[in-house]
Formats: sequence, structure tokens, C-alpha cells
Amino acid sequence: MTDRIRRHVWVSGRVQGVWFRDRCRAEALHRGVDGFVRNLADGRVEAVLEGPPDGVAAVEAWCALGPPQARVDAVEGRDEPPAGVTGFALA
Repeated sequence: MTDRIRRHVWVSGRVQGVWFRDRCRAEALHRGVDGFVRNLADGRVEAVLEGPPDGVAAVEAWCALGPPQARVDAVEGRDEPPAGVTGFALA
């Protein structure tokens, strides 16, 4: 097993304007996960999560819940090869 994985996820529902990106970033930093999170024009949130498998899984699981003000309808994700990103950006 590799010590670093990458997941690309898209979250749909009421996920914009509810502090989703800020809380996702905080969760990622807490779990030692790098990447980014951003709003998409179609109303979804997109995130790239790269780091230790357990940390990435925890952040993706958090995305299925979101902050209290959010309503998450679906989370789609796919595995990608790690790209060596560092830090976590709000894009």
C-alpha cells in the first residue's frame, strides 16, 4: 500500500454559500490532507484530496455530511495518481 493517495470528489446539493469550502479546508488540514476545494458554476463543490489514505477517506466522509447549514445530496469520487501537491487551497 502506498503512503499517499489522491481522490477527486464532486459534492452536490445545497453546498455553496454554507461555509462548505472553509470547513472542508479545515478538516483537510486537521487530517494532514493536501489539495484544493472550489465552487463550480453548476452549484456543486469540487475537491481534490491528496495525502495518507485514512486522512483522505476521513475528509471524503466529511464531504458526505458537510457543515450544519449544508444539504449534501451526493458525493461522486474517483481515484487519481498522486501529483505531489502541498498545502490546501480555497480556489
